[in-house]
Amino acid sequence: MVTETGEWDSLWQEYTESLENWRSLFEQIQTASADVQTKFGRVWEKATAESSADTIKTFSENWQKSMGESGAAVLAGFAEDWKKAVGPAGLDQMRSYGEMMEKFADTWNRMWPKSG
Repeated sequence: MVTETGEWDSLWQEYTESLENWRSLFEQIQTASADVQTKFGRVWEKATAESSADTIKTFSENWQKSMGESGAAVLAGFAEDWKKAVGPAGLDQMRSYGEMMEKFADTWNRMWPKSG
């Protein structure tokens, strides 16, 4: 049974590392988003002060195109997947998993009671 414990520990470690990677990437996305918004604000301010209506229209069209190409749809899909994971259905799955693990631990303890 040590192998199963080792596998559990290994799986938990992998999960913990993945969660830490996700947290780090999420922070990077937040930082990058703030940077993009700040720079866009500066560009927009300069453009509206110094450009013609046609130039602003072209800029706006190019900006929308580049946002579409940059993966905004991918981020929206990720957000939707995340909502599903932490929504009612995802929480039900986590609850079921927790109940299963509790039953497993109870069975384990009945079969191999701790001596002492």
